[in-house]
Amino acid sequence: MTKFIDRFSSIAADYDVVLSDVWGVLHAGISAYPEAYMALTRYRASGGTAILLTNAPRPGETVSLYLDSLGLPRNAYDGVVSSGNVTRTLVLERKGQRLFHIGPPRDLPIFDSMDAVFAPLDQADYVVCSGFRDDETEKPEDYRDLLLQIRERSLTMICANPDVVVERGDKLVYCAGAIADLYAALGGDVIYAGKPFAPIYSDALRLAETLRKKPVDLRRVLAIGDSLRTDVKGAAAMGIDCLFVTAGIHAEELGHREDPKADALERIFAKEDVRPKAAIKNLVW
Repeated sequence: MTKFIDRFSSIAADYDVVLSDVWGVLHAGISAYPEAYMALTRYRASGGTAILLTNAPRPGETVSLYLDSLGLPRNAYDGVVSSGNVTRTLVLERKGQRLFHIGPPRDLPIFDSMDAVFAPLDQADYVVCSGFRDDETEKPEDYRDLLLQIRERSLTMICANPDVVVERGDKLVYCAGAIADLYAALGGDVIYAGKPFAPIYSDALRLAETLRKKPVDLRRVLAIGDSLRTDVKGAAAMGIDCLFVTAGIHAEELGHREDPKADALERIFAKEDVRPKAAIKNLVW
């Protein structure tokens, strides 16, 4: 049975590096959670290195500016590695090819300073999906006809945000992963740029080693997150421990945001065949 802890401080000394999820752990799109960012601040004060690891489809510095606007202080973390960073690398590898973008205008900074060539679908060489054009009203099925056209042309899709849903305030909204999953179900070729896949973790670990000026022992790295699909499975695939935050996107499955049920917790872990090191209701020191 997974150990349930009340405070991060009870296990923090076991880890030199934390790779913390952002949306659902440090905020839910409205404002930063003070107890969560104070937990990372105190962890850093004790000698730990905190890297924010996010499936946001934007460059790391753009993510930091957004977190500034939510009131999350920069002294709570040492750096940001985003799926936007990984996506930029994948786009640069296709320099000179024409891309078709699916996503809202706010995600366009992902292409800054890369001389990316945009094209209509019938002239594109590949697709980058960063999200829904309107995530307040649209659902994955709204994109089926478009995805069938993309599949007809056998184009590869780069998914800049593998999350299927995230919390925004008290509701769940769809992310690019929902569109990418539908495209894959239709037989399309998808490259997922972020968690739970290895490249984003490798980038984060390289940054941690640069900041700490020495190799990082994976046994002393802890991922923190609220998603079984991305955070828990990604950590397991990398061979690192994970602290699962229950008051996130799975809160309703667990019975109640403020009172998660142990049997429900075990049930979803068994269903997904994953088991984090520990679980915590919210990230607090």
